[in-house]
Amino acid sequence: MASEPTITTHVSAVTDGTTRVFTWEEGARIEVRNLGSEIVIEANAAGLKTLASHLLTLAQNGTPDGAHLHLEENNGLEEGSVGLVLERCDDE
Repeated sequence: MASEPTITTHVSAVTDGTTRVFTWEEGARIEVRNLGSEIVIEANAAGLKTLASHLLTLAQNGTPDGAHLHLEENNGLEEGSVGLVLERCDDE
């Protein structure tokens, strides 16, 4: 049985001359809800792999402090989601 490609979307971001590619797994579903005292990130398996990939991309050597990715409703997140920013911060 041949495996199908799992990556459907690539986004390239250039920060300080360094290009980082963020990818979404096929069928990824990610929803972010603000419940007041806590934030819930609910995702299917493909969505969890996508988030993990985004975090690993930001963690790569050479990625500058402050590099970030905005995820919003209909831009990586399900309808009704609150915005989510993944940001690298190396300050102590």
